[in-house]
Amino acid sequence: MLNLNHKNLDAWKVSIKLTTEIYKLTKNYPKEELFVLVSQMRRAAIFISSNLAEGSSRVSAIERKRFYEISISSLVELDTQLEISKELEYLNTDNSEIISKLTNHLFALLSNLKKKTN
Repeated sequence: MLNLNHKNLDAWKVSIKLTTEIYKLTKNYPKEELFVLVSQMRRAAIFISSNLAEGSSRVSAIERKRFYEISISSLVELDTQLEISKELEYLNTDNSEIISKLTNHLFALLSNLKKKTN
């Protein structure tokens, strides 16, 4: 694996942890959700860290900021899917608390990263 700067970002590290937790969570979803909610949630989680990585490699601050905005959008998308999961009673208290802490922390980190990008 490459030793690149994005791997030093706290937001990237937290996004990888969140993706891991989403995979663990969705592993127990009903089979009929495999190609719908599970696929969407995993994709959104992966896009967060992927866009952080791609954005941090951009030379232009405008481009970096745009990729950070896309990461935030993917996190918001994932949050909506988590709310749907909650309504469908796929989330229990334990995994809901872990994921809630990670998503809130990551949202703050991403917002701060976007704000600092010049």
